[in-house]
Amino acid sequence: MKAAAAVRVWRLQIHDVLPSTSDLCRTLAADGEPDGLAVLARRQSSGRGSRGRGWTTPPGNLALSVLLRPDLAPRDAAQMSLLAGVAVAETVAEFLPFPSSPALALKWPNDVLLDGGKLAGILTESHGTGAVIDWVVLGIGVNLAHAPELPDRRTARLPVPADAENFARVLLERLGHWLDVLDADGFAPIRAAWRTHALQLGSAMTLKLGGQEYAGAFAGLGDDGGLCLAIDGTIRNFTAGDVLLPNGG
Repeated sequence: MKAAAAVRVWRLQIHDVLPSTSDLCRTLAADGEPDGLAVLARRQSSGRGSRGRGWTTPPGNLALSVLLRPDLAPRDAAQMSLLAGVAVAETVAEFLPFPSSPALALKWPNDVLLDGGKLAGILTESHGTGAVIDWVVLGIGVNLAHAPELPDRRTARLPVPADAENFARVLLERLGHWLDVLDADGFAPIRAAWRTHALQLGSAMTLKLGGQEYAGAFAGLGDDGGLCLAIDGTIRNFTAGDVLLPNGG
């Protein structure tokens, strides 16, 4: 009989204000901090989103970063965004009012949408040039109480504001679960779980990559976690890029 997995214990630091929870995790990672650190800021003054965008975290919203040292090849580090997306979606679902909850969906590679507006974003940063990465930092921002405006897309917040520390503890439990799944069974179950929360197959979207735009329809995930996009009858797999939706999500 296979032994039960040990319960993952997180070391949660809570700060009133930080410039960036991810920057602190990166600094501690370089100093040798072990796997399992989580850093929460009640207010974040210089948060970062993907592709150099800013991310505003007013009091009441979630700014959480975790430091991990997974047994992953550098080429697979981006899969951690999808794992975190599943954990965030499951946590958000627990805080939505049923039975009339707004529509929740994951948008590749690192956004969580609520009724088409951006509710949460995930910034994945990693370091390591060998066969296995040295560390991964997952920065997670969720609009629990406020929906700060973004210049290029709609935003959303929870219909009923949630306490950030309570939300973070539930989220860390879900992250721990999916990290254990990754360790035991690889990426395939995470890919399957991500698909259950994803936008509907066939959803129109445009991928921006390297100055080019590729308009098509969502066709799922590749085995590596890349975006499958149906373009003029051909399925293409992309491992990087920024997805835009017709409704501004």
